[in-house]
Amino acid sequence: MAHRALAHKTTDDVAVAVADLKTGETLEIQTLDGERPHKVQVLEDIPLGHKVALKDMPEGHVVIEYGERVGRMTRSVKKGGYVHVHNLRTLRWDYGRPAKAKKGGK
Repeated sequence: MAHRALAHKTTDDVAVAVADLKTGETLEIQTLDGERPHKVQVLEDIPLGHKVALKDMPEGHVVIEYGERVGRMTRSVKKGGYVHVHNLRTLRWDYGRPAKAKKGGK
């Protein structure tokens, strides 16, 4: 079976799509550390190279990828949801500050 998404570590919050993912697909996402796979149903189309959530993450959650803190959620996402720049801010310039909410909650 060809991989559709991969995670680096079992403790990662996101996996990277290695193919275009379609809404409703059920995935068994392997980890490069060889630990237990994640089972995920894709909630929305996710393009190749973008991230799929491996668990529910609230706004403000610090996202782990590659076993490292990589970003902070600017809005919540459900397991199987699309994670990218529209809802994730890099920690490179964050310095631990909470994400600023936009007017109107969007």
